[in-house]
Amino acid sequence: MSVQTRFSSSPLISLHASDCCSFPRLLGLWMADCSEFRAWEELIPDALGLIFSNLSLQEILTVVPRVCKSWRRVVLGPYCWQEIDIEEWSQRCKPEQLDQMLQMLVTRSCGSFRRLSISGLHTESMFTFIADHADSLQRLELPRSEISDSIVERVAPRLSNITFLDVSYCGKIGAHALEAFGRNCKFLVGLQRRMHPIEVADKVCQDDEAYAIANTMPKLRRLEMAYLLLTTTGVLEILSRCRDLEYLDLRGCWDVKLDEKYIKECHPGLKVLGPHVTDCYERSFWEDCSDYSDSSIYSWDFMDDGINIYDGESDDDGVWNDEQALEGLEVRFYGGGLSDASAGFEWPPSP
Repeated sequence: MSVQTRFSSSPLISLHASDCCSFPRLLGLWMADCSEFRAWEELIPDALGLIFSNLSLQEILTVVPRVCKSWRRVVLGPYCWQEIDIEEWSQRCKPEQLDQMLQMLVTRSCGSFRRLSISGLHTESMFTFIADHADSLQRLELPRSEISDSIVERVAPRLSNITFLDVSYCGKIGAHALEAFGRNCKFLVGLQRRMHPIEVADKVCQDDEAYAIANTMPKLRRLEMAYLLLTTTGVLEILSRCRDLEYLDLRGCWDVKLDEKYIKECHPGLKVLGPHVTDCYERSFWEDCSDYSDSSIYSWDFMDDGINIYDGESDDDGVWNDEQALEGLEVRFYGGGLSDASAGFEWPPSP
């Protein structure tokens, strides 16, 4: 991926995503070769947004807006927010901060975001808010969220363009929600519905979820159902209806017994993982969360620090006063991170 542009006094230059992996690198490119003036502010907003999207969430929200007005306009607009991935950050923030962050970024995207990844969505009102702005949304990842069957049945019709869905570790939904997603999301080709044994301990069987998937999601190519309480009958129903399946994750589904010959004859090329656990995680959740001493605090009122770096210039477009509603919100960024694989659960070994 590259962006080409012509600076005011330099030949055509190609900017690669690998050159913009961090803000220091980006700023270094900007300031390099002082013999010629490189007017980055003259780049079209789409190009700047593409470059900034390779930076971390922390840098985009707290550093880039302070460089110049044109960069700030890009961050405040939809150009950086075609993909909103705050899953790692959302695992450690306060609920009220999560709502504020989500509302701000979705609003900035102007309904053009194609991907949303967030962990622990805790209010149905925010799920409704997402759906109200989801005209372009194709990839929705909501692991560990508090959504229910009833809210999914009401909201799913507004999520019709989704092609990939992650509702792993969402303990309050079941077959009714999956059926609602399947009936309304006709382009769905990927589904993650992974659970943990503790979360399904009070359930006898979850074949009803398997039937919901089989009956409403025939175009699935990738399906992950680790640790669901499934039987062979439920999985065979999925295999008979979802003929395009290329990948099936059944790790921890101990009651499922699939005949290898049947798989090769009926689903050639299908990769089945499990039911025995074939991998483990080297780091535990508590190791990732044990050190909070190196946290950094960035306040949303950083533009009101009394330093006017554009003294004398008019503020005709008003973008410098866009964050009044977010006063007092603090965003903490911690060293390291939580991956989807290691966030909260150690999968137990095969029995």
